[in-house]
Amino acid sequence: MSFFDDLKASLEEAVDIKNGVKTPARVTRYDIADVKAIREQLNVSQSEMAKALGTSVDTIKSWETKRRNPTGLAAKVLATIQANPEFYRELAAH
Repeated sequence: MSFFDDLKASLEEAVDIKNGVKTPARVTRYDIADVKAIREQLNVSQSEMAKALGTSVDTIKSWETKRRNPTGLAAKVLATIQANPEFYRELAAH
């Protein structure tokens, strides 16, 4: 099969999933982290958290006000911090 054929088959499958004809092989979901609660539990400022996570203070503020939600790696890291607060200390140390 050529790259085009693979891509076409993938898009057709995506349409079938969207239309309810097929079910996805897997679905990954993360609970949306309560960033403010996590930060308060850690007793750190927004700027300290931003520095540890390698992001901006504005991003932290957006997450806390629910204007935006952490996604991808940020969501995974926040879930890990929530489950294991010591992980935050390790991140902050680097």
